[in-house]
Parts: sequence; structure tokens; C-alpha cells
Amino acid sequence: MVSAGEFRNGLTVEIENIVYQIIDFQHVKPGKGAAFVRTKLRDIKNGGVTERTFRPTEKFPTAHIDRSDMQYLYSDGDLFNFMNVETYDQIAMNKEAVGDSLKFVKENEMVKMLSHNGAVFAIEPPLFVELEIIETEPGFKGDTATGATKPAKVETGATVYVPLFVNQGDKISIDTRSGEYMKRV
Repeated sequence: MVSAGEFRNGLTVEIENIVYQIIDFQHVKPGKGAAFVRTKLRDIKNGGVTERTFRPTEKFPTAHIDRSDMQYLYSDGDLFNFMNVETYDQIAMNKEAVGDSLKFVKENEMVKMLSHNGAVFAIEPPLFVELEIIETEPGFKGDTATGATKPAKVETGATVYVPLFVNQGDKISIDTRSGEYMKRV
């Protein structure tokens, strides 16, 4: 059990038989009246976001989320196939369930599957990936003073904004949480 006063981002709690992940929270102490906790909660099953307030003393059971390593095998139309490398069990997920989480993930890379009571609800890609640029405009020497960027298409098909000195064929490191260019490899 966790009280509302102990909420933190990323925590998963069960409220009224629905499992929520805390996206944002704020402890509010008004000048008049009792303190309260304002939260933004995401339903892990359907992805809906709601805002609720709680008294800091309210208690909720924490929901146990299983994180398992799986290998992304391939996509077959609208299905994405994953395999547990220890048991060789395979799972196929549809495009709606996967969403944008595999935007920067190549085939045969490891991802984390998040599940609650055996039902997979999200996929966590690795934090940083190295991808090759397959299409971008050529860069110009000495054109880096402004910190300007240009769009570049990487081998997974996603578009990333990179500095002007990055060229086609270069390998770059990308932060998968924000989709930002980190460095040239």
C-alpha cells in the first residue's frame, strides 16, 4: 500500500480495480483548508489519461508490473512478432498495441515487455540506439555556427532532426524517449 503523499512519477497503483500509472503529480497546500495531491493518471489498459485529486493520507495498493526482455523479430503487415530468448515463446502484437514504441528499433533487437497479470500493455525500447542515416540532404562545411538542423531518415524509416554536418551513410546515436539526435558514432 502506498499513500497519495508518497506518489512519484512512473509509479503504478490500483484505484477502483483499474491499474493506473502516475504521469505527473503535485502536492498542493492552499492557504485555507487541507493539503491535497493533484495527479495525472494513465490507464495502462486503454491509455486514457485522467486528472484526479486525493487527500495525502488516502492509501492505494501498488500494482505489480512484470518487465521481461523480449527480442523484436519482425513485422508482418499489422502484426509485430517478439520472442522470449530463454523459453523461445513467441508473441504477436497488433499495430494499435505497439504504437510508436518501435519507431527506432531494428529487427532482432531486445525490448522490454510490460505486463500486468499476464496481459502485455506496453513495450519499452532501449534508451539509446545506433542507426544509419539512409536519406538526408548533403551538409556544407563551416555551416555549423547557428546550430541549425535538417531532417534525416534512418534505417527504420523514422525521421530525426540532425545537425547540418551529418551526412547520408553516417551512424548516429538516438535517444528513443525523445527521438533526439545524440551524437555521430
